[in-house]
Amino acid sequence: MASGGEEHGHEEHALQVFVFVIALLFAARLGGRLANRIKQPAVLGELLAGVAVGALGLLQGSFGNFVATTKSDPILHWVAMVGVILLLFKSGLEENIHEMKEVGGRATLVAVVGVVLPVAGGIAFTYFLLPGHSMLVYVFFGATLAATSVGITAAVFDNFKFKSTETRIVLGAAVVDDIIGLVILGVLSAVAQGGEVSGSFIAIAVVKAVGFLGVSILLGRLLAPSISKGFSRLHSGPEMKMAMALVFCGLYAYGAKVLAGLEPIVGAFAAGLVLDAVHFEKFEEPEIAKKLKLWAGLVEGKRVQKELELEAEHAREGHVEDLIEGMTKFFVPIFFIVTGMAVDLRVFKDPQVLLMAGGLTIVAFVGKYACGFAAGKGTNKSLVGFGMVPRGEVGLIFANLGKSYGVLNEKSFAIAVVVVIATTFIAPPLIAKAIRKSQNDELPETKRQGAKAAAVAE
Repeated sequence: MASGGEEHGHEEHALQVFVFVIALLFAARLGGRLANRIKQPAVLGELLAGVAVGALGLLQGSFGNFVATTKSDPILHWVAMVGVILLLFKSGLEENIHEMKEVGGRATLVAVVGVVLPVAGGIAFTYFLLPGHSMLVYVFFGATLAATSVGITAAVFDNFKFKSTETRIVLGAAVVDDIIGLVILGVLSAVAQGGEVSGSFIAIAVVKAVGFLGVSILLGRLLAPSISKGFSRLHSGPEMKMAMALVFCGLYAYGAKVLAGLEPIVGAFAAGLVLDAVHFEKFEEPEIAKKLKLWAGLVEGKRVQKELELEAEHAREGHVEDLIEGMTKFFVPIFFIVTGMAVDLRVFKDPQVLLMAGGLTIVAFVGKYACGFAAGKGTNKSLVGFGMVPRGEVGLIFANLGKSYGVLNEKSFAIAVVVVIATTFIAPPLIAKAIRKSQNDELPETKRQGAKAAAVAE
């Protein structure tokens, strides 16, 4: 009977969290819609909705206690983790690995500059304004500014359906950035726990990270056709196509964490890069592609036929992304609203926290924005720089570990969290503005090309 009662209690708790997740999804959608109304990306509204929900946990009474307890529930954070994994997987699917190779050198340079500048700035700033602490505290502050939260930037790119050389540089740089940041984290963790750090320790960490990405992408591209053929023999419909894509996503995310000590989002992005549309040729075409091809054969006029055929090809190539998008619409907003809920508004009562957080936010912003100038000629450097600014969940991981190791006290932790959240809030509207400017700059050229094409047709 005791066992049965305990099981019933677990079921009731899971149901409460489920209802809470649905309420969060509604709040995220509402916040995103309001943000769109004022011409801001939905992700900003979702983050602010998270801050508002998190503030409810400060209320007295059973409701406030419920929110305060549930916002740290493992089930909720699991749903949020699935959201960011799917977001990066979808971003990888939408990218072309050959095009990513073309910007690999520039992406690496952007990443290196984007780590060195904010880390050095963070160490120097806190060393002079927070005297009396150990050097490890200052290095942890600097390390918190190292990694870019590619999930935030990828969401803004996805909101605008924007793809360009700059997006590939940012996404590639964020992956390299994450590898460097996690190597730094591994070193700091060893120091914080009293371990010894040697040149071989650092070398092994780097080789594991880079080796995992290289080997996993190479093996994936070699094995994906055979695996796809096997899945399609079981069933060639869209359900099995989506199942295969999710299997790749899950295995790569798990492998990144277990085999290389990387964040699962890095593996998910790599899985998306591996799965080209050509790997799904053995599966059935989407219904819309079949209809477009049928209509192309029925209409007169080569121009209309060509357009319908091109649309059919786009529908076929983007079918997996379309299948995954249905899941991302549920899970991804939960990730952003949970990130916003991590803000504890009580830290704003302390003027020193605000002053330190404000100054460190400027250092964090300038350090990442400056790395955009390493993107090279012919690129929108502001777009690259703004895309590298948000810290999001990656910065929170650094701050939480610093606190758990006893390196950061409550005040230091609060400063780090405010900086992470501030950069997360600042970046989306700036990225959106840079995207609009980039699109407007391209518009006259597009019009000229259209006029030229019309003249040739005549």
